[in-house]
Amino acid sequence: MDFVETSSGSVSIVASGPVPAAPAGEQIAPVATNERITALDTVRGFALLGILLMNIVAMGMYGAAYDNPTVTGGATGANLAVWAVMHVLAEGKMRCLFSLVFGASIVLLTSRLEKRGDAADIYYRRNSWLILFGIAHAYLLWVGDILYPYALCALVLYPFRKMPAWRLIRIGLSVLLITSLAYIGKGFSERDMLQKGVAAQAAVNAGSKLTAEQKEQLEEYEKWRHFSQPTEEELTRDKNEWRGNPISVIKARAKFVAFFHGMPYYGPMNWDIWSMMLLGMGLFKLGVLSAQLPSRTYAKMAAWGYGIGIPVTSCTAWIIIRNNFDPVIQSFTGVTYDIGRLTIALAHLSVLMLLCKSGTLASVTKSLGAVGQMALSNYIATSLITAFIFTGYGFRMYGQLQRYQLYYVVAGVWAFNLIVSRIWLRHFRFGPLEWLWRSLTYWKRQPMRLRQPEEPPATVHATA
Repeated sequence: MDFVETSSGSVSIVASGPVPAAPAGEQIAPVATNERITALDTVRGFALLGILLMNIVAMGMYGAAYDNPTVTGGATGANLAVWAVMHVLAEGKMRCLFSLVFGASIVLLTSRLEKRGDAADIYYRRNSWLILFGIAHAYLLWVGDILYPYALCALVLYPFRKMPAWRLIRIGLSVLLITSLAYIGKGFSERDMLQKGVAAQAAVNAGSKLTAEQKEQLEEYEKWRHFSQPTEEELTRDKNEWRGNPISVIKARAKFVAFFHGMPYYGPMNWDIWSMMLLGMGLFKLGVLSAQLPSRTYAKMAAWGYGIGIPVTSCTAWIIIRNNFDPVIQSFTGVTYDIGRLTIALAHLSVLMLLCKSGTLASVTKSLGAVGQMALSNYIATSLITAFIFTGYGFRMYGQLQRYQLYYVVAGVWAFNLIVSRIWLRHFRFGPLEWLWRSLTYWKRQPMRLRQPEEPPATVHATA
């Protein structure tokens, strides 16, 4: 199939029959500016900005406060209200959108490359470089880096690229169901661990000698407590590490990165990513992510999405607050997590598609599209800015702001992303990191300024 962008910014998908192999010697290049799907860029930009709504908490204060505001940063008044609103409308939803778009890009990239040359060579080289970018980003700037796991997960999705849309969607939903059920197991496991850990601690306090099994239970409980319910002394120590010199900051970050990067490849974290990427691949093939469906279909999707997702996530927020963020209760409520986040994410997506199709708020969608076109550069720039604001790299404000105050920083970063992206793209074809990524992927320096000709593109030949 061919993807043809119309003057309105939507995309026509046209069946083109079997695609012949590119002639020997034909050059392969990155997507040209006029080949971009603007609706997809808009969703990517929206998701990228939205992800900061959640990341900012772990960037600016102790990580456990992400799910539990009673740990630090305030859990009453405006702080609690912010947690509740983010839980309902943003938590997981923005990452879901970003994963859907990443999945869509797999189909878009490979379908284009297969008409011109060796898609596998470019695809795997592209993701290999993204793995390296992710490792550097995680250790130097942001512990919650998503580039590394996305690139790793993408490595196994190449064989799925030609699978029919509905089969991709069924597989994605099946994986999503497994991750949802895993929350039940997590709830029982956490309850068992806490009960045994508290009992072992009580035995220690009573002066009893612990068995080997009890010692293991107490050790596991202490690891959990240290992260999830830190003492004031531990919070102070954590602040000092993040506010210290750059070496201290990197060491503090490395402890978490080493743990995340050492998790099993087939673990629940990657099931989450695979499910959403597979769904994104399928939805893109159906035209959902490229503004191809009728407006009434998107309106129905938005109504159903918000109609299901908002009540579900509002209910879990109420249960969690009512139980004072009890960790076991919070784990059990996760069984509805994917229902709430996928429905709301699709509702957000539908609203964006309606805006793209109608031309309403064109300036907003154009700005979001510019952010999305420079997603990698904006993602890294956001981490650089927040690392400078919060850590020992710069202003050392880590742990100094209440939860609601963190969103003043979010507003400033958003303004930077939106303004700079549009200005940059008036003069350049790509964001600076997109240009580097493409040049490394195609093994040739790509044209950067808009006045430069796009041909000849690169030196990777179909016969390579």
